[in-house]
Amino acid sequence: MEQRRLGRIGHMSSVAIYGAASLGGVTQDEADQSIEFALQAGINHFDTAASYGDAELRLGPWMKKIRNQIFLATKTGDRDKDSARRSIERSLTRLQVDHVDLLQLHAVTSFEELDQVTGKDGALEAAIWAKEQGMVKNIGITGHGHMAPKVHLEGLRRYPFATVLTPLNFILYNNAEYRNAFHALVEETARQDTGLMVIKAIAKGPWESEEAKRYATWYEPFDQQERIDRSVAFVLSQPGITGFATAGDVHLLPLIAKAVEKYRRMSSDEQQGLLDEAVNFASPFGPF
Repeated sequence: MEQRRLGRIGHMSSVAIYGAASLGGVTQDEADQSIEFALQAGINHFDTAASYGDAELRLGPWMKKIRNQIFLATKTGDRDKDSARRSIERSLTRLQVDHVDLLQLHAVTSFEELDQVTGKDGALEAAIWAKEQGMVKNIGITGHGHMAPKVHLEGLRRYPFATVLTPLNFILYNNAEYRNAFHALVEETARQDTGLMVIKAIAKGPWESEEAKRYATWYEPFDQQERIDRSVAFVLSQPGITGFATAGDVHLLPLIAKAVEKYRRMSSDEQQGLLDEAVNFASPFGPF
């Protein structure tokens, strides 16, 4: 599997980053099969979070065997220093490790939340403390929603985060305001040599109803190979991106891995052809 440099961290990460949200509600046997598949496919970057159900617990038993082979990232969704500190300590216990390669401030989706995590006694102070203790090697930021690129750009102005994890797919990119905000973020991550990763690469849009949900993802994903192939190729063809987090359902991973295996950089005409189809789908975050 292709690997790309994760900004100034320097790690050569697989372009498919294992989205461990997919492990939140599965058995250990199901998790083991998925993790084994990922490793065999060449995935060497695993991304989990304190809030992903049992995901950290499912990864934990693997760490003695593979810890030195992978880049391990987790997240805290807590906003204040004390709660975030407890979250980080709990994550290390659940993962059965003494440190993670990346600790991310999770789901920072608005300027108000950014103020909380970067302000006095905010979660960023806990992350910095954990880094000083050797529990965390690098600090990043993540977020959902249409404001995420703008919020993350402002976040980089306040603190030199080592990584950013922000949404991108061809549907979002087709919106001019979102596209411009994303481009501005790409420019700043390049200037700071920040590792840029994306989420929601294969998101088709919101589920029509609760009854329609066929996967563990909170959004409806594309699940036809041709659609996944083109969606994956689109995000990997954008400048400055290290990779994308795989979707939050273990059953989608083989389709995504196949798309990565087949990936080649899209031409401008191919990208435009896909963007022309974006009007048939919707942002997973609702109307712009």
